[in-house]
Amino acid sequence: MKYLSVAVPCYNSQSYMKNCIESILKGGDDVEIIIIDDGSTDDTARIADEYGAKYPDLIKVIHQENGGHGEGVNQGVLNSAGLYFKVVDSDDWLNEDALKKFLKRIKSDFHKNESPDMYVCNYVYEHSADNSTYTMSYKDKFPPKKIFSWDEVKAFGATQYMMMHSVAFNTKFLQKNYVLLPKHTFYVDNLFMYRPLPYVETISYLDLDLYRYFIGREDQSVNEKIMIKRLDQQFRVTELMIESHKMSEIRKKGKRLYGYMLHHLAIMMIINASFSFLSKDKKKIDDFYDLWKKIKKKDLYLYKALKYRSFAALTLLPGKVGRITYVTGYKVAKRIIKFG
Repeated sequence: MKYLSVAVPCYNSQSYMKNCIESILKGGDDVEIIIIDDGSTDDTARIADEYGAKYPDLIKVIHQENGGHGEGVNQGVLNSAGLYFKVVDSDDWLNEDALKKFLKRIKSDFHKNESPDMYVCNYVYEHSADNSTYTMSYKDKFPPKKIFSWDEVKAFGATQYMMMHSVAFNTKFLQKNYVLLPKHTFYVDNLFMYRPLPYVETISYLDLDLYRYFIGREDQSVNEKIMIKRLDQQFRVTELMIESHKMSEIRKKGKRLYGYMLHHLAIMMIINASFSFLSKDKKKIDDFYDLWKKIKKKDLYLYKALKYRSFAALTLLPGKVGRITYVTGYKVAKRIIKFG
C-alpha cells in the first residue's frame, strides 16, 4: 500500500529535479512519486523516464503537452493511488527525517481508523542568496497530536496562511471535492488549497518542518519582477477563489472556518495590492481597484467583510501617500520573511 502520493510537476527542470525526486525517494515503499513532464524542451523527459525505469514500483511518469503547473497538479490528482496526496514543486524538496515521521503518523492513524481529511505540516523558505531560512509554523494555531475540527483552529497571524506546501489531503476526499485547475495559469496553488476547505471536517497537525521551499531563481514565479509581470494571473486566481464559494454560506458552516477563509482572501488582496503598487503602473493599479469592484458585484457579503473586518482594508488607504505607506510596510515584511 502507498500511504503518500507525491506529484512533481516538471517543466524544463533538468538542473534541479533530481534533488527533489531523491528527497521523496527517502520515504521508501510507502511513497508513490508521480512525475509530470509538462511538455519540457530540455532533458526533463529523459530524466523522468530514467527514474521511472529504475524505480518502477515507486515512480509513475506522465508526459503531457504543455498545460502549465495547474495541469500538472490535475494529472497528479487524477492518477494518484496513495492514501494521501501532496504536491512538491520540482525545485523544492522534502526533509528526510520529517518525511519519515510524517509517514509513520499517517500509518498509525490509518491503522487506528482515524485518517483525517487533511494533514498540515510546517514549511521552510530556503534562501539561496544568503543561505538563510524562515519557517512558516502553525504550532500556535493548531492543537498538537490529535485529530480536530475547524472549531479548534485559532485565528491566524497577518503573515500566516496555509499553502500547497503545508498540506496533504486524503486522496479520496480530494478526488471527490476537486475542481480542475485552469491551464496555462500561474499561482493556482492558492486555488488548490482554498477550494476544498469547506468540505474538510477533520484535520491533524504535525509540528514538522517537512517542505523546503527554494527561493532564489531569477525565473521563479515568486520572483518580484515576474510577479508584477504576471499580475493579471494573480487577479484571475483571486477571482476564481471568490467564485468558488459564497462567503455567507461559509459563515453558516462555522466561525473558525469562515475566519480562516476570509483571512486567506485578505492575504490574496494584500498580495495583489503589493505588486500593483510596486509596479507604479497606472493600469495595474486601476485593475487592482477594479478587482475590489468585482468582489462587490459578485459577493457583497464578502466585500463588506474584507473592507470592514479584515486587514485587506489597508489596501484602500487613500491616494499616493496611502500607497507609499502600504508599500513601505510590504518591504519591511519582505525583509523579515524574504518570500520573493
